[in-house]
Amino acid sequence: MRRLLLAIYALLIVVPLVVIVGGSFKTTADLFASPFGPPTRPTLDNYVTILQKQDLLRVLGNSILVVAVSVPVTLLLGSLVAFAVARLPRWPSRILFGIFALGLAVPAQAVMIPQYVQFDRLGLRNSLTGLMLINVVVTLPVAVFILSGFMRTLPAELFEAAEIDGAGTWAAYRRIAVPVAAPSLAATAIFLVVMHWNDLLYPLLFIDEPGKRTLPLALLDFQGEYLTEYPLLFTGVVVASLPMVLAYAFLQRHFVAGITAGAVKG
Repeated sequence: MRRLLLAIYALLIVVPLVVIVGGSFKTTADLFASPFGPPTRPTLDNYVTILQKQDLLRVLGNSILVVAVSVPVTLLLGSLVAFAVARLPRWPSRILFGIFALGLAVPAQAVMIPQYVQFDRLGLRNSLTGLMLINVVVTLPVAVFILSGFMRTLPAELFEAAEIDGAGTWAAYRRIAVPVAAPSLAATAIFLVVMHWNDLLYPLLFIDEPGKRTLPLALLDFQGEYLTEYPLLFTGVVVASLPMVLAYAFLQRHFVAGITAGAVKG
């Protein structure tokens, strides 16, 4: 039974992946004639069209900039809060963790209108700075939730020894907690990169200017009211996914170590 469920789950992952990657090498006619079959006449025209788009480099640069700023800031704030959760006494620690856990319980759609009004008043609409800010705010509870599980497993003796040597709270965080938590930080970074890179909701909500669009928002150009250019859309999805695939390929060792870190005690 377990193998059957795993096989069904694998098909749910593999079939869409095969359709998208194979469809990026097909024409529209070939795709509709055989959506699940291999390309009969493979073509790179879709990739040429995507790469020749004048704003591709701009939207790609926007996405890279948003991710490059949002992820380190979220990791910094998240690790600081997680360190506080691990080092504070029981009740203050629970209250602090509960405040950020509430951020996971509130659906994003429930606060979209207040966020839009507030960002409009502050002049943060159509701004990459505003997009970075909302990314940090939305994903900070995720970072705190992941990192707190690891920080709580750090032996208290490490910090007691640091205090005896004269290290303050900041020194203990910077010289002990951060280096030891490197695998967990790497795993959290991968989660955050994927979330920020693939985010469509907030760019769609806050960005109207073509020059400030991110890559997922630019992919909507291939989807019209009456016609969707599926081969170009699939090609754009493949191009947008490549950085994530490469990042995971290089960081998978840290990803697995970070996921298992803090899972057990003792």
